[in-house]
Amino acid sequence: MAETRHAHDSTLHRVAVGVEEQAALDRPVDMAERLLPSSIGPDGSLRPLLGGQWLGHALHPMLTDFPLGAWMSASLLDFVGGKQARPASRRLIAFGILAAVPTAVAGASDWLSSTHRQQRVGVVHAVTNSTALGLYAGSWLARRRGRQAQGVLLGVVGGLAATVGGFFGGHLSMATDAGLRATESAFEADD
Repeated sequence: MAETRHAHDSTLHRVAVGVEEQAALDRPVDMAERLLPSSIGPDGSLRPLLGGQWLGHALHPMLTDFPLGAWMSASLLDFVGGKQARPASRRLIAFGILAAVPTAVAGASDWLSSTHRQQRVGVVHAVTNSTALGLYAGSWLARRRGRQAQGVLLGVVGGLAATVGGFFGGHLSMATDAGLRATESAFEADD
């Protein structure tokens, strides 16, 4: 009888666990903790809102659908929509950029309520997603200036960066229960 593989046996899972163990990430973690406003932290006034207390579960994972969905839809239009789809693609990218802001703020609030190991992964998640955001901003600007091919290329690379960021976010949510921990801290903030 063949043995079944578990997620914890995969190479990608080992990569994410390796990030959890990287003491070199402690300095960026400490810097980010100092830079983020206390109002979004575990005892902050915005924590119940940003943590999803009103929703009954973590808000950040749900919000990720907006920028990612818009950006992936823009890429789909780039490849199958023809010239007439260019304005719609540019608007989708702009919407994704705008939607990334509250998504990142909710994620930062969850991050502040996470364990140190989760925060290490969260820093990598934030950096790769910030890279994706920057690439999509560049894509939007290139398209606005009439450089469609450059805009499409930047969008594709941005999508790849967002995929890497999504992997680390998925690890936080599914393998480390960061979303559950973040939601619990949001509920505790109101007690």
